[in-house]
Amino acid sequence: MRIGELAERTATPRRLLRYYEEQGLIVAGRSANGYREYDESSVDRVRQIRGLLDAGLPTRIIKQILPCLDKPRAIHFPDATPEMLGTLERERDRMTERIATLVRNRDAIGEYLDVVRAGRRPEEAAVEPVAAA
Repeated sequence: MRIGELAERTATPRRLLRYYEEQGLIVAGRSANGYREYDESSVDRVRQIRGLLDAGLPTRIIKQILPCLDKPRAIHFPDATPEMLGTLERERDRMTERIATLVRNRDAIGEYLDVVRAGRRPEEAAVEPVAAA
């Protein structure tokens, strides 16, 4: 598929896809006329990259761990340094905190919606605002 289709299917701007390619996160073939060509697996790869970026991982770490994410049951990371492992542990812990905050915020919004839909005023309920991460 060409870059426009990949952009549409992943809701990712073309400019970002070109950046991902420059960073070595995705690989594009070239057609005879020079257009970028992506295979079907690129859709999942871009979604993975976006999810990891949204979680706060920098592209330099994403590039190192992407090969491990293809087959999660057979992870092989022979050049993992203690520093890299420490970085990944910190990132994992940070993601866990963000997930907990998102769950609290989701639940607070759900409670608010329940109160509003029940016809009560929000201040009548014991819904406390939750700070954003």
